[in-house]
Amino acid sequence: SSEPTSCPHQHPTMDYRTGRRKAKRFEHTMNFFNSILCILSFLNNTIAFAPLQGVTVKSVDKNVDVDLGSFLSSEKSLLILGTYAADFNAIEYAQRLRYYMPKLRAECGIEKFGLVLNCNPAAAKAMCKAVDLSTDEVQLFIDPTGKAGRTFGVGRGWQPDNEDINPFLKLFGMLWGLGAWATLPAVIGGYIGNPFTSQKWIEDAFVVGMKQGRWPDNAIELNEADGSIKSNKFKDLPLVGSWGRPPLELATLRLQSMMGISLKQWDELAPDEESLQSGVLTQLGGCVVCNEGGEAIYEWRDPGICAVANFEDILKELKNTN
Repeated sequence: SSEPTSCPHQHPTMDYRTGRRKAKRFEHTMNFFNSILCILSFLNNTIAFAPLQGVTVKSVDKNVDVDLGSFLSSEKSLLILGTYAADFNAIEYAQRLRYYMPKLRAECGIEKFGLVLNCNPAAAKAMCKAVDLSTDEVQLFIDPTGKAGRTFGVGRGWQPDNEDINPFLKLFGMLWGLGAWATLPAVIGGYIGNPFTSQKWIEDAFVVGMKQGRWPDNAIELNEADGSIKSNKFKDLPLVGSWGRPPLELATLRLQSMMGISLKQWDELAPDEESLQSGVLTQLGGCVVCNEGGEAIYEWRDPGICAVANFEDILKELKNTN
């Protein structure tokens, strides 16, 4: 009979070498997958609303720096990049946010709200108090030089880099549309009204102003018992009273805000010298909504004075993405 050509059992040294090779291959494979996971994690953090990643603002409540990229990446969030505290756009954003916040939370699943203002902490608090915006529900931030807004890409107004022109002269030019093309349409629209889209936030803001003693105070009549709205004089106008936004309603609210907040509280709300030198007097604002992963699902940059984001549009767009 023929002898076997090989032993059915391998030498222990060969088993050891084979095991080491397999272990090495396994280790290399795991290192490869770990590298892939690290890259994916890095990319996820990088694209978590990249425009504001690493941009910090100061929390008014906690007096700590907050990374806006991180703020927008943990849960479904809405962030307003506001202007200085006495500005029409900042005031109107706060008035709209006060009214729409419960709707955005209940109907669109937004869990976190933030408002950035280009001012000092005292001015930010005073403006929120003037419009009765609860800072228990909104995280209030300050960015005195407006860096966050500029990083987001908001409009900088007319001649932003021309240091030879007085900032207030630049602002006057913007009222006529220079560097802010949508200013006149937005202002005129407040007088003309809108027959289609209802803007209930205007009534809400009016009531807040009336309760705080701001003039005009006779456009809406309140029930003495509970302070609810009894009648809206704009809705009593012939032919146009049934419009979603009657003529003159928004323009009158803006007059109330200008007289009772912007001008009356100017010394308290105005930008300081550092902020003026940074260009915040003419800088516009914006708004962004991000999902849980920090992906922007709505973005807006104001194209003019009084031309802030329409929250009815935000509601519709977010409902379509749900």
